[in-house]
Amino acid sequence: MSNHPFPTLDRRGFLGLTAGLSVAALAGCGTGAPAPAAGAPRAGGRLRAAFAGGGAKEVLDPHLANLFLEAARSKALYDKLADFGDDVAPRPRLAEKWEPSADLTRWRITLRAAEFHDGRPVRAQDVLASYARILDPKRAFRAKASLGLIDLPNSRAIDDRTIEFALKRPYVEFPNVLASFSAYIIPESTEDFTNPVGSGPFAFVSFQPGKSTVLKRNPRYWEGAAHLDELEFVIANEESARVNALLGGQVDYAHDLAPVTARGHQGSDKLMLVRSPNSGIQAFAMKVDRPPFDNRDLREAMFLLADRQQLVDTTLSGAGQVANDLFGKGYQHYADDIPQRVRDLDRAKWLVKKAGAEGLKVKLDTSEAASGFVEAASVFADQAREAGIEIEVAVGNKDTFWADTLKNGSLSSFRSGAMPIESHFSQRLLSKSTTNVTKWARPEFDALYDKAVSTADDAARGAVYRDMQRTLHAEGGYLIWGFADWIIGTSPKVGGVATAPANTLDWARFDKVWLA
Repeated sequence: MSNHPFPTLDRRGFLGLTAGLSVAALAGCGTGAPAPAAGAPRAGGRLRAAFAGGGAKEVLDPHLANLFLEAARSKALYDKLADFGDDVAPRPRLAEKWEPSADLTRWRITLRAAEFHDGRPVRAQDVLASYARILDPKRAFRAKASLGLIDLPNSRAIDDRTIEFALKRPYVEFPNVLASFSAYIIPESTEDFTNPVGSGPFAFVSFQPGKSTVLKRNPRYWEGAAHLDELEFVIANEESARVNALLGGQVDYAHDLAPVTARGHQGSDKLMLVRSPNSGIQAFAMKVDRPPFDNRDLREAMFLLADRQQLVDTTLSGAGQVANDLFGKGYQHYADDIPQRVRDLDRAKWLVKKAGAEGLKVKLDTSEAASGFVEAASVFADQAREAGIEIEVAVGNKDTFWADTLKNGSLSSFRSGAMPIESHFSQRLLSKSTTNVTKWARPEFDALYDKAVSTADDAARGAVYRDMQRTLHAEGGYLIWGFADWIIGTSPKVGGVATAPANTLDWARFDKVWLA
């Protein structure tokens, strides 16, 4: 299925979109298939889900969501206007439909009939207030970069269930904005999240930062009540702790298992494995705005000294595939015509010498914030040593790793779940992107992005995206070495866990899960 959000843009005025169909009409289209489980769906019980957490400073503000735990919790408590199907195309959520103007500068959103946990209806003004909060220049919310093209002062609520968004420029990918990570809708004027109110399938019960969160079924959820009575998020930062808790019956769901762990428990009658192929990238991020990786020759040397197959085989235990230093393999507009980069140690050594980097010592920041990070860093350090570069693997604080590496250092471990290639560009690779860990900032690249998102013709837009990828492949800062399977462990009594990629609609979709 194409990720293109609508069939044509050749009529005047507002055009109805395929994406504006009801969710029921889209059933079976791009939804994550549930994993096998014993028993038919049944109501009741508390499911305990173990995730790595963010420590005692955790909050339930969905606009601050960054970790997978925070994303899963926010999805349970709140809704967005749209979310991504497992094909990474936008799907309607609180937005029942969306319609663009012919010049792509205005988008009309029709809200479905939904209500917050306290019984108040979800209104157009709640949407505008939520987006205004995210766009507050005094704050640093992740979704700000994606929502930044909205001309909020000139956007308006036509009525309680209709919004007309004015945009600062023509933008064909606006449904992706509605599905942006952490762009959740909250009641107007909300700032206190000690007893949060959302419109999601679960309502708040209790919260202990760094320890647990308990939620209960929302019986009036617009898409139908969850099977579970209660959902508890339990914090277990170490993967071994999550696995042991699952095997010991303390939890029912363990997020983010390492491939080697999965291989060791294959066929177990105590632990069911749910695999989502090609769900996440594994990479090293080089900051291109500072020494030593402000040198293009040195970055190319790093690309060429990497033995991607060895990294996949050793740190993913084969549960993945080799990548080509580009995001989004298999997604719409992926540049699959670029030849696969392979290891060329001789040229890598020549480029190291050309860059004047012989004997270079550089720190690689990593942590146990993600499974396999430390192991991959160690393997890569051995590979770099063969090209004359000495990498010091520095294992940092897993609770602050992502914030630390966004600003500090020059080389770090990196991974990502699924999102459209356009969103990867807008969130991470534009001069004003808020999560630009490589510090890639090129006016000509920004201009190409602007050209792409104002081009209605799908083929022409795709050609621009491929040009952008060719530039990144040649001189960017992401050394993307693998596409990993996403692996989750569950108790045999858990049913309904989908094989959807991380960060998509059906990932961590606990309202569809049951206890047999």
